[in-house]
Amino acid sequence: MSCAPKRIVCLSAEAADWLWRIGAWESVVGVTAYFTQPANASPKPRVSGFSTARLDDITTLHPDLVITFSDVQAPLSAELIKRGLAVLATNQRTLDEIEATLRLLGRVVDRQAESERLLDEFRERLAPVNSSAARPRVYFEEWNNPFISGIAWVSEFIERAGGEDIFAELKGKRAAAERVVTSEQICGANPEIIFASWCGKPVEAPAIKARPGWSKLAAVRTGQIYEIPSDEILQPGFCLVNGYERIKSVIRERVAAFSF
Repeated sequence: MSCAPKRIVCLSAEAADWLWRIGAWESVVGVTAYFTQPANASPKPRVSGFSTARLDDITTLHPDLVITFSDVQAPLSAELIKRGLAVLATNQRTLDEIEATLRLLGRVVDRQAESERLLDEFRERLAPVNSSAARPRVYFEEWNNPFISGIAWVSEFIERAGGEDIFAELKGKRAAAERVVTSEQICGANPEIIFASWCGKPVEAPAIKARPGWSKLAAVRTGQIYEIPSDEILQPGFCLVNGYERIKSVIRERVAAFSF
């Protein structure tokens, strides 16, 4: 007899997405507002943002498990535990950690076989590009004030796609505050491609171009500034395959355009 939880609240979008994909959606009773619920899935109450949540609403749902993600949601996890709820808090940063977390969620809901099948596809679609071409310099901007460079898995994507992360030395820094960089550092590295995803708010390319001194950057001069939707690059779940495809496509086109 399965002891899998029957009433799960997902305060992280990637957990909700994964449970839907592996066939455990019937066990989900509440989700974050940042999860776009599939059209063919029965709708669930939205009970949280990312750093905030309606704790009374969550309690009313009588969950036997609440799933949270990252240090940002640590205060929410603590409050829910104080209310007597069971909480699974994860803090994955690398691709290996993401895969391990998705596998863990599959075990939690007793959907190991379904989980492993999807993980095989996940690994296949995130395979590194085999190329001997010169690697374009890439800057990924996770936030614009202050400037925050890409989290570990984003840096891994850039490298796998054939680019050179200009702040690769920071990918081991797990907290966003440890990945703050300056305009001078960015300009000094002179990125040839700029990707940006500002944690849920629209990227303003004209504002990036207008930053003091940035008109001289190779990426600005050649118009190589690209927004990647947050749900495809900043939520550590299966949807990362879409963000990786965007990065690969841009780097591939850039390399082709400048290969003579």
